[in-house]
Amino acid sequence: MRHLLVAAVLACAASPALAADPVEGDWLTPSGSAKVRIAPCQGRPDRLCGAIVWLKDALDRAGQPVRDTANPDPALRGRPVLGLPFIRDFRRVETARWTGGKIYDPQTGKTYDSRLRLNPDGTLKLEGCVLVVCQAQTWRRP
Repeated sequence: MRHLLVAAVLACAASPALAADPVEGDWLTPSGSAKVRIAPCQGRPDRLCGAIVWLKDALDRAGQPVRDTANPDPALRGRPVLGLPFIRDFRRVETARWTGGKIYDPQTGKTYDSRLRLNPDGTLKLEGCVLVVCQAQTWRRP
């Protein structure tokens, strides 16, 4: 009985550390053409990653899955955009604020330094930067 009580206390104490950050979950891009799922990175629970889980136009004109044709690595140009890793390696600054990540744009094949944070209205601000020039997007929940 005592071991069960100790296990219960330890489980409760560990729960807050495992609680999801408010930026985790599904987000629609500003155009509404893609949905990205943000969650802890596989094998790196202290980092956030995200993959494209839905596309408004998932098929090309030939009825085939849209591919990552702009990728600078020719070996990756045949992979489908649906399921594609889109953001990676964000480090937590504080609850609902992450930095040091990368965002990949499959339309251009470029990767940008990025940060994200939850806005007071519940939307997500995602900034991508090249050198000192940054552009922001506001994503919303589906």
